Amino acid sequence: MKRLGLPLLGFAVALVLWQAGVTALEKDTPIAAAFAPQQAALALAQMLQGPDIWRDIGLSLRRVGYGLMAAVLIGVPLGVLVGSSKRFAAAAMPLFQLLRMVSPLSWMPLAVMTLGVGDAPVYFLLAFAAVWPILLNTASGVARLDPNWLLLARSLSATRSETVFKVVLPGITADILTGVRLAIGIIWIVLVPAEMLGVSAGLGYFILDARDRLAYNELMAAIVLIGILGFALDWLARAAHARWLHTR
Repeated sequence: MKRLGLPLLGFAVALVLWQAGVTALEKDTPIAAAFAPQQAALALAQMLQGPDIWRDIGLSLRRVGYGLMAAVLIGVPLGVLVGSSKRFAAAAMPLFQLLRMVSPLSWMPLAVMTLGVGDAPVYFLLAFAAVWPILLNTASGVARLDPNWLLLARSLSATRSETVFKVVLPGITADILTGVRLAIGIIWIVLVPAEMLGVSAGLGYFILDARDRLAYNELMAAIVLIGILGFALDWLARAAHARWLHTR
Protein backbone atom coordinates (compact mmCIF):
# COMPACT_ATOMS: atom_id res chain seq x y z
CA MET A 1 0.00 0.00 0.00
CA LYS A 2 2.85 2.37 0.89
CA ARG A 3 4.52 1.65 -2.44
CA LEU A 4 1.43 2.90 -4.28
CA GLY A 5 0.38 5.55 -1.79
CA LEU A 6 3.48 7.74 -1.97
CA PRO A 7 3.42 8.13 -5.77
CA LEU A 8 -0.31 8.93 -5.61
CA LEU A 9 0.43 11.52 -2.93
CA GLY A 10 3.05 13.08 -5.19
CA PHE A 11 0.58 13.31 -8.08
CA ALA A 12 -2.07 14.77 -5.74
CA VAL A 13 0.31 17.49 -4.58
CA ALA A 14 1.20 18.26 -8.21
CA LEU A 15 -2.51 18.60 -9.10
CA VAL A 16 -3.09 20.97 -6.17
CA LEU A 17 -0.13 23.12 -7.21
CA TRP A 18 -1.30 23.03 -10.83
CA GLN A 19 -4.78 24.26 -9.85
CA ALA A 20 -3.32 26.88 -7.51
CA GLY A 21 -1.14 28.22 -10.31
CA VAL A 22 -4.10 28.45 -12.70
CA THR A 23 -6.21 30.18 -10.06
CA ALA A 24 -3.49 32.74 -9.41
CA LEU A 25 -3.10 33.46 -13.14
CA GLU A 26 -6.86 33.73 -13.75
CA LYS A 27 -7.02 37.08 -11.96
CA ASP A 28 -4.91 38.81 -14.62
CA THR A 29 -5.30 36.31 -17.47
CA PRO A 30 -8.83 34.85 -17.66
CA ILE A 31 -7.85 32.52 -20.51
CA ALA A 32 -5.69 30.62 -18.01
CA ALA A 33 -8.85 28.82 -16.86
CA ALA A 34 -8.60 26.66 -20.00
CA PHE A 35 -5.37 25.18 -18.63
CA ALA A 36 -6.95 23.94 -15.39
CA PRO A 37 -6.68 20.24 -14.48
CA GLN A 38 -10.41 19.65 -14.82
CA GLN A 39 -10.53 21.24 -18.27
CA ALA A 40 -7.52 19.21 -19.41
CA ALA A 41 -9.02 15.97 -18.07
CA LEU A 42 -12.34 16.57 -19.84
CA ALA A 43 -10.57 17.46 -23.08
CA LEU A 44 -8.35 14.37 -22.84
CA ALA A 45 -11.34 12.09 -22.28
CA GLN A 46 -13.08 13.61 -25.30
CA MET A 47 -9.96 13.39 -27.47
CA LEU A 48 -9.44 9.71 -26.69
CA GLN A 49 -12.94 8.94 -28.00
CA GLY A 50 -12.04 10.11 -31.49
CA PRO A 51 -9.77 8.53 -34.10
CA ASP A 52 -7.53 11.55 -34.77
CA ILE A 53 -5.53 11.46 -31.54
CA TRP A 54 -4.95 7.72 -31.89
CA ARG A 55 -3.57 8.33 -35.38
CA ASP A 56 -1.24 10.98 -33.96
CA ILE A 57 -0.12 8.66 -31.16
CA GLY A 58 0.53 5.84 -33.62
CA LEU A 59 2.59 8.04 -35.92
CA SER A 60 4.62 9.47 -33.05
CA LEU A 61 5.36 6.01 -31.65
CA ARG A 62 6.34 4.80 -35.12
CA ARG A 63 8.78 7.68 -35.49
CA VAL A 64 10.22 6.93 -32.07
CA GLY A 65 10.60 3.27 -33.03
CA TYR A 66 12.38 4.02 -36.30
CA GLY A 67 14.62 6.65 -34.73
CA LEU A 68 15.53 4.32 -31.86
CA MET A 69 16.20 1.42 -34.22
CA ALA A 70 18.54 3.58 -36.31
CA ALA A 71 20.31 4.75 -33.15
CA VAL A 72 20.82 1.15 -32.00
CA LEU A 73 22.11 0.03 -35.40
CA ILE A 74 24.63 2.89 -35.40
CA GLY A 75 25.44 3.22 -31.70
CA VAL A 76 26.06 -0.42 -30.77
CA PRO A 77 28.70 -1.17 -33.46
CA LEU A 78 30.45 2.15 -32.82
CA GLY A 79 30.33 1.52 -29.07
CA VAL A 80 31.88 -1.92 -29.53
CA LEU A 81 34.65 -0.36 -31.62
CA VAL A 82 35.28 2.39 -29.08
CA GLY A 83 35.37 -0.07 -26.20
CA SER A 84 37.58 -2.64 -27.89
CA SER A 85 40.05 -0.46 -29.81
CA LYS A 86 42.11 2.16 -27.98
CA ARG A 87 43.28 3.67 -31.26
CA PHE A 88 39.76 4.05 -32.59
CA ALA A 89 38.62 5.50 -29.25
CA ALA A 90 41.49 8.01 -29.25
CA ALA A 91 40.66 9.07 -32.81
CA ALA A 92 36.86 9.11 -32.62
CA MET A 93 35.84 9.95 -29.06
CA PRO A 94 36.77 13.66 -29.17
CA LEU A 95 34.60 14.03 -32.27
CA PHE A 96 31.76 12.02 -30.70
CA GLN A 97 31.88 14.14 -27.55
CA LEU A 98 31.79 17.31 -29.63
CA LEU A 99 28.79 16.13 -31.66
CA ARG A 100 27.05 14.87 -28.52
CA MET A 101 27.06 18.37 -27.07
CA VAL A 102 25.29 19.84 -30.11
CA SER A 103 21.54 20.08 -29.54
CA PRO A 104 19.69 17.85 -32.02
CA LEU A 105 17.24 20.67 -32.64
CA SER A 106 20.03 22.88 -33.98
CA TRP A 107 20.23 20.50 -36.94
CA MET A 108 16.62 21.28 -37.93
CA PRO A 109 17.40 23.74 -40.78
CA LEU A 110 20.08 21.48 -42.26
CA ALA A 111 17.85 18.43 -41.94
CA VAL A 112 15.06 20.15 -43.86
CA MET A 113 17.40 21.49 -46.54
CA THR A 114 19.00 18.11 -47.19
CA LEU A 115 16.14 15.69 -46.50
CA GLY A 116 13.12 17.85 -47.32
CA VAL A 117 9.93 18.02 -45.28
CA GLY A 118 8.15 14.97 -43.95
CA ASP A 119 9.29 12.05 -41.83
CA ALA A 120 12.92 11.83 -43.02
CA PRO A 121 14.28 14.86 -41.10
CA VAL A 122 12.32 13.77 -38.02
CA TYR A 123 13.93 10.33 -38.15
CA PHE A 124 17.36 11.95 -38.49
CA LEU A 125 16.86 14.25 -35.49
CA LEU A 126 15.54 11.44 -33.30
CA ALA A 127 18.35 9.07 -34.26
CA PHE A 128 20.97 11.79 -33.70
CA ALA A 129 19.54 12.48 -30.24
CA ALA A 130 19.35 8.81 -29.24
CA VAL A 131 22.64 7.46 -30.55
CA TRP A 132 24.95 8.95 -27.91
CA PRO A 133 23.70 7.24 -24.72
CA ILE A 134 23.61 3.92 -26.59
CA LEU A 135 27.13 4.39 -27.95
CA LEU A 136 28.63 5.47 -24.63
CA ASN A 137 26.93 2.76 -22.56
CA THR A 138 27.95 0.12 -25.08
CA ALA A 139 31.56 1.30 -24.99
CA SER A 140 31.50 1.32 -21.19
CA GLY A 141 30.15 -2.22 -21.14
CA VAL A 142 32.84 -3.48 -23.50
CA ALA A 143 35.57 -1.83 -21.41
CA ARG A 144 34.25 -3.55 -18.27
CA LEU A 145 34.09 -7.02 -19.79
CA ASP A 146 36.10 -9.67 -18.00
CA PRO A 147 39.24 -10.08 -20.16
CA ASN A 148 39.29 -13.78 -19.29
CA TRP A 149 36.19 -14.23 -21.44
CA LEU A 150 38.05 -12.84 -24.45
CA LEU A 151 41.11 -14.96 -23.69
CA LEU A 152 38.92 -18.05 -23.50
CA ALA A 153 37.34 -17.20 -26.85
CA ARG A 154 40.78 -16.81 -28.43
CA SER A 155 41.98 -20.08 -26.92
CA LEU A 156 39.00 -21.81 -28.53
CA SER A 157 39.98 -20.29 -31.91
CA ALA A 158 36.85 -18.20 -32.11
CA THR A 159 36.70 -15.80 -35.05
CA ARG A 160 36.29 -12.07 -34.46
CA SER A 161 32.60 -12.19 -35.42
CA GLU A 162 32.02 -15.19 -33.16
CA THR A 163 33.72 -13.35 -30.29
CA VAL A 164 31.52 -10.29 -30.82
CA PHE A 165 28.22 -12.15 -31.19
CA LYS A 166 28.82 -14.99 -28.72
CA VAL A 167 30.87 -13.24 -26.01
CA VAL A 168 30.84 -9.44 -26.25
CA LEU A 169 27.21 -8.67 -27.08
CA PRO A 170 25.70 -11.13 -24.55
CA GLY A 171 28.08 -9.73 -21.94
CA ILE A 172 27.05 -6.11 -22.50
CA THR A 173 23.31 -6.54 -23.10
CA ALA A 174 22.49 -4.93 -19.75
CA ASP A 175 24.63 -1.90 -20.69
CA ILE A 176 22.94 -1.64 -24.09
CA LEU A 177 19.51 -1.77 -22.43
CA THR A 178 20.57 0.99 -20.05
CA GLY A 179 21.61 3.08 -23.03
CA VAL A 180 18.31 2.36 -24.79
CA ARG A 181 16.37 3.44 -21.72
CA LEU A 182 18.28 6.72 -21.56
CA ALA A 183 17.84 7.15 -25.31
CA ILE A 184 14.07 6.71 -25.03
CA GLY A 185 13.90 9.58 -22.53
CA ILE A 186 15.93 11.84 -24.80
CA ILE A 187 14.15 10.83 -27.99
CA TRP A 188 10.73 11.44 -26.44
CA ILE A 189 11.74 14.97 -25.44
CA VAL A 190 13.07 15.75 -28.92
CA LEU A 191 10.03 14.20 -30.64
CA VAL A 192 7.55 17.03 -30.02
CA PRO A 193 9.64 19.91 -31.44
CA ALA A 194 10.82 17.62 -34.25
CA GLU A 195 7.19 16.97 -35.23
CA MET A 196 6.66 20.70 -35.59
CA LEU A 197 8.90 20.37 -38.65
CA GLY A 198 6.77 20.07 -41.77
CA VAL A 199 4.67 17.04 -40.81
CA SER A 200 0.88 16.98 -40.84
CA ALA A 201 0.25 14.55 -37.98
CA GLY A 202 1.76 13.49 -34.68
CA LEU A 203 1.66 14.74 -31.11
CA GLY A 204 3.93 17.71 -31.84
CA TYR A 205 1.74 18.72 -34.78
CA PHE A 206 -1.36 18.31 -32.59
CA ILE A 207 0.03 20.81 -30.07
CA LEU A 208 0.68 23.36 -32.82
CA ASP A 209 -2.78 22.78 -34.27
CA ALA A 210 -4.45 23.16 -30.85
CA ARG A 211 -2.58 26.42 -30.32
CA ASP A 212 -3.66 27.77 -33.70
CA ARG A 213 -7.28 26.80 -32.95
CA LEU A 214 -7.01 28.46 -29.51
CA ALA A 215 -8.08 25.11 -28.02
CA TYR A 216 -5.93 25.53 -24.93
CA ASN A 217 -7.70 22.82 -22.98
CA GLU A 218 -6.78 20.33 -25.73
CA LEU A 219 -3.22 21.67 -25.78
CA MET A 220 -2.91 21.03 -22.05
CA ALA A 221 -4.49 17.60 -22.47
CA ALA A 222 -1.91 16.77 -25.15
CA ILE A 223 0.90 17.76 -22.80
CA VAL A 224 -0.50 15.44 -20.13
CA LEU A 225 -0.89 12.66 -22.70
CA ILE A 226 2.73 13.07 -23.81
CA GLY A 227 3.82 12.73 -20.19
CA ILE A 228 1.74 9.58 -19.70
CA LEU A 229 3.06 7.95 -22.88
CA GLY A 230 6.65 8.87 -22.01
CA PHE A 231 6.20 7.38 -18.54
CA ALA A 232 4.83 4.18 -20.08
CA LEU A 233 7.76 3.89 -22.49
CA ASP A 234 10.26 4.39 -19.68
CA TRP A 235 8.44 1.78 -17.55
CA LEU A 236 8.66 -0.74 -20.41
CA ALA A 237 12.38 -0.03 -20.83
CA ARG A 238 12.98 -0.43 -17.08
CA ALA A 239 10.99 -3.66 -17.05
CA ALA A 240 13.02 -5.08 -19.95
CA HIS A 241 16.25 -4.13 -18.19
CA ALA A 242 15.14 -5.68 -14.89
CA ARG A 243 13.95 -8.82 -16.61
CA TRP A 244 17.30 -9.26 -18.34
CA LEU A 245 19.19 -8.83 -15.07
CA HIS A 246 16.86 -11.32 -13.38
CA THR A 247 17.23 -13.97 -16.08
CA ARG A 248 21.04 -13.79 -16.31
